[in-house]
Amino acid sequence: MKRERMLQVVLGLVGLVYVALIYPLYTDLAHSKWLLETKDACEPMFLSWFISLGPFLLLAARKPLLHRSLITFAACQSLAHASVMAIQTVEAWKHGVHRGFTDVVLFGLIGGILLTLSLERRKQSALVTQ
Repeated sequence: MKRERMLQVVLGLVGLVYVALIYPLYTDLAHSKWLLETKDACEPMFLSWFISLGPFLLLAARKPLLHRSLITFAACQSLAHASVMAIQTVEAWKHGVHRGFTDVVLFGLIGGILLTLSLERRKQSALVTQ
């Protein structure tokens, strides 16, 4: 499978997953779950961030080479998110609170795959010496 085609598939899948987060956001907001149950105002804000990025990733999937800066941004954003979540998970464990590493691994993989596939392979020119 060509590198560009793999990037298109990954962008399409990640874009669809990000857009699909609209359902959990709706349930959080419609039922005030973020306020009454989880007492976490950050979750709806994070969801809105990913939801707004999703359609742009879907657009970038059509012609990834024209949207390299967006793809690089999405990759770096995912890696930064994974890094912060890893620190929070370690800190939670230090304070006796159980928190899983699932989101850390997921966003780390998304960022790593996007970054790896979006990096341009440079062709090394052979030096011909006579």
